Amino acid sequence: MAAFPVPANLADTAAREPGIRDWIAELPRTVAGLADLWSLRVGDPFQPGGQCSWVAPVTAADGAQLVLKVAFPFPGGEERDEAAGLRLWDGNGTARLHAVRSDTSFVAMLLERCVPGTPLGEALPGPQQDVVVAGLLRRLWAQPHAGYPFRPLRDMCAAWAAEFEAGYAAAAAPDQIDPGLARAGMAVWRELPDTSDTCVLLVTDLHAANVLAAHRMPWLVIDPKPYVGDPAYDVLQHMLNCDERLAADPAALATRMAELAGLDAGRVRQWLFARCVQESVCSPLMRAVARRLAPG
Repeated sequence: MAAFPVPANLADTAAREPGIRDWIAELPRTVAGLADLWSLRVGDPFQPGGQCSWVAPVTAADGAQLVLKVAFPFPGGEERDEAAGLRLWDGNGTARLHAVRSDTSFVAMLLERCVPGTPLGEALPGPQQDVVVAGLLRRLWAQPHAGYPFRPLRDMCAAWAAEFEAGYAAAAAPDQIDPGLARAGMAVWRELPDTSDTCVLLVTDLHAANVLAAHRMPWLVIDPKPYVGDPAYDVLQHMLNCDERLAADPAALATRMAELAGLDAGRVRQWLFARCVQESVCSPLMRAVARRLAPG
């Protein structure tokens, strides 16, 4: 029997995390059971793949070309909320969810396959990516979300603040941002989720690698991590993935994304400052950007 194919990114995670390594050992049985349940012919997984999920093209019994995603079940429930968000958006800017199955050891989703599937980051230059990302966000934010108990953005921010403070305390001095900026950034980070006048269903991990070209719509979002909260947060991950423009003029990039997405530019700059502080341990780029965006 051929060895079960594990994509590169998942293999890298397994090398660091014993829990993921043990989970991968059960994947052949899990995938075989799902293939039988949904009558699928399963191809080799996409490369390099995700960090904590196994994703492969599949063909259904009726010939439909779909995607099978089998994710590690983290205690926080990210995968559960991903399925709920995709069901709520129902293909209006995202890949469609066809079926979901979960237990204590996995969350599996049968998803629309984006064809041709070219990532936005490979298809368009940065300024054009901005337009696509902002347009998708505005479409996704418009969807009502009251029917499902999505987690509030403040919960994610509180958890990430605790992670930052632990990492900051353990880091060597050259890898730390100035203590005053660290305190200021975390104060803003904790304050912003509770001071927004608007609460929408957020993607939180929208960037050019998670937007794929498709036939049904020009671009579709994959791999959302839904929370509810301030829409100004949702442009951050795209900006953090635009290294050169972020380094050159972070305030201008924040203003551009705010204008395209219909957001308050000052609020987006505050979020970007706080997020760069949160990401600053061992990152010279994030420390430099945070210093440039620091208030007064």
